[in-house]
Amino acid sequence: MSMLSGGEIAALTTSLLWAMTSLLFTRATQRVGASIVNKTRLVVALLLLLGSHLVAYRVLLPVDAGVERWFWLSLSGIIGLVIGDAFLFQAFHTIGPRISMLLMSLAPVIATVFSWIFLSERLSIQQLAGISITVSGIAFVVLERNNRRSDKETSVQAAGILLGVGAATGQALGLITSKIGLAGDFPALSGNLIRVLAATLVLWIWTAFRGQVPAAWQALKGDRHASGYILAGSVVGPFLGIWFSLIAIQYTEVGVASTLMGLAPIILLPLSRIFLHEEVTGKAVLGTIVAMIGVAILFLA
Repeated sequence: MSMLSGGEIAALTTSLLWAMTSLLFTRATQRVGASIVNKTRLVVALLLLLGSHLVAYRVLLPVDAGVERWFWLSLSGIIGLVIGDAFLFQAFHTIGPRISMLLMSLAPVIATVFSWIFLSERLSIQQLAGISITVSGIAFVVLERNNRRSDKETSVQAAGILLGVGAATGQALGLITSKIGLAGDFPALSGNLIRVLAATLVLWIWTAFRGQVPAAWQALKGDRHASGYILAGSVVGPFLGIWFSLIAIQYTEVGVASTLMGLAPIILLPLSRIFLHEEVTGKAVLGTIVAMIGVAILFLA
């Protein structure tokens, strides 16, 4: 059996990091709301990345990266980290990290469909099978939960599902634009810094325009537990998680990287039971595994 490559190890590490950060950010959103978590964790991640980049490359910013590269990586950050993650954090609050991350496994499916529609790429029978199996597995889990809820709870669940699909769409587009921006062995740390910098600037300029900066600051000052969750989640997710994900897509095929990075829902099955005391049924486990098999078929066929 051949050993895993560096890119594949980075992708597996990313899955573990995403699982951990989803738990931390879920706790934070339950205390101060999704919007404040999204804004604050980007600032923390940006400071960490600036320091790391200065130590690694002796410059604060990769100013010589080129206009085109800055454009694609900035666009990736805005789509994935501002828009996509805004949906994701709200989904964490609405339906919890396990189902939210399961819906995020739709990202490679959405990326494939986009490639088919806009890039005229042909879908093979194996890819169509992978898409069908992934969607079926996710539907199995979601419907199993809906059958056990009241009408009001079902409406909340439906809203959470739409948020999760929006988050997956943002991630899919973010990965595609990141791949373009990282072409030519551009350092993943520099690429991550550009993405986070663009996302942070856009989000906080919009926050300042709406006059919401004081309210965000007061919310964090009033809840130290939430601040701690955000700090820990920012280190694990936007800093380490995104860095490892960019290493993964740079040093292995996007399909392989996406498949391995999509294992977070399986990792979250025991973690959600232990840390959030969430009931995990046999059907939920089966549906999650089926969805992961579908993702694997889609990209490894």
